[in-house]
Amino acid sequence: MHSGYRNVRWIYSVTSSPDTRSFQAPLTADYIGKEDLKFDSLNHADVIRFVQRQTELFVSNLQMMTSALRSFLRYLRYCGYVKIDLEPCVPRVAYRSHRGIPRGLSPEQIELVLSRCNRATIVGRRDYAILLLLARLGLRAGEVAALRLDDINWTEGTITVCGKTRCQSQLPLPHEVGEAIAQSLKDRKSGTPSRALFLRRRAPITQLKDGAAIGEIAIRALERAKVDAPKKGSHLFRHALATNMLKSGSTLTEIAELLRHQSPRSTAIYAKVDLDSLRTIALPWPGGVQ
Repeated sequence: MHSGYRNVRWIYSVTSSPDTRSFQAPLTADYIGKEDLKFDSLNHADVIRFVQRQTELFVSNLQMMTSALRSFLRYLRYCGYVKIDLEPCVPRVAYRSHRGIPRGLSPEQIELVLSRCNRATIVGRRDYAILLLLARLGLRAGEVAALRLDDINWTEGTITVCGKTRCQSQLPLPHEVGEAIAQSLKDRKSGTPSRALFLRRRAPITQLKDGAAIGEIAIRALERAKVDAPKKGSHLFRHALATNMLKSGSTLTEIAELLRHQSPRSTAIYAKVDLDSLRTIALPWPGGVQ
């Protein structure tokens, strides 16, 4: 195989994430790994057919795939392996933000999930504290994973959260949540060097890696409680807090302050679940039925 073609394959592998690499594999399967490799036979129809075959992907994954594909096609043209500009023929993926209705859990489901934590074990006490931070304060998974011992002011009863864009916010620490965290910290071995608030329970005893680890804890908790939810993950608790606050009479402004939304549009999506308020502004339906 020509060394130039090997370079294309190398650049293709190192510039694509594992996910996008698997998306692009069907497209390049006919061109990579053959002795008679000729990218100049690739045409607009090949690219369009490939993207059309990927429509079963989630919208976010489809957007990621098309973006990586455009970069790959630009590289091929830059190196002279294709003579025509194929990038413009990659279709744009239509996406409307906040197009769905926020899905959360009912207060009864939240309490059921919390009650299923086995607080007689070290892991159960840690997970219970994590779930309370998700359910009572609406923290994001990444925010929980990033919490450190110094973020809690026990005297003032506050917790400092580092949110998106590294913006720090100080929130009141409910007694229930503080008590659960304190119980979890009692299990901490003396001399542990990490200042992270929540640690792994298997060697090496280090900080929970990231928000994905918190998400896995939330998923296991939902499965333990046999809660049937359309989507499972830590963000479900954040949505639940917002929707239940709205049903209890809280304003969107109050919800935005607690969830630390930077844009009013992020909070406005919860107006969709306030059916009583929406009925008051709904236009009459033709024929008299509303």
